[in-house]
Amino acid sequence: MANNISDLSLSELKQAVQLKEQIAKLQTELSTLLGSAPSAPPAAAKPSGMSAAAKARLSAMAKARWAKIKAGNKAPAKAAPAAKAKAPVKAGPATKSKPMSAAAKAKLSALAKARWAKVKAAGKKGL
Repeated sequence: MANNISDLSLSELKQAVQLKEQIAKLQTELSTLLGSAPSAPPAAAKPSGMSAAAKARLSAMAKARWAKIKAGNKAPAKAAPAAKAKAPVKAGPATKSKPMSAAAKAKLSALAKARWAKVKAAGKKGL
């Protein structure tokens, strides 16, 4: 008998599903005969993480820290020179890079081989 579910064949998996369904059906029949409520499967564990209240507290503390830092860094206001509008820095467009030609690949390969030959001739193990 296989120990791992991934080692089971399709027919064995189907048989396992049928047995599981039969067991569940028999358990409900038994509970009705005995007059007790059917036993529910154990509830899934709540994913560990922070509660909403904890997140709110941390957020409030972080905002307070930043407000304190910003308030402490304010220098006396000087008469500001004429406002210079800085152009916003834009990242390059998200385009695919162009494929490298076979000649360019061959050239880079030759350069790398020459570099490694020089390193190995010097008796080193790395660049």
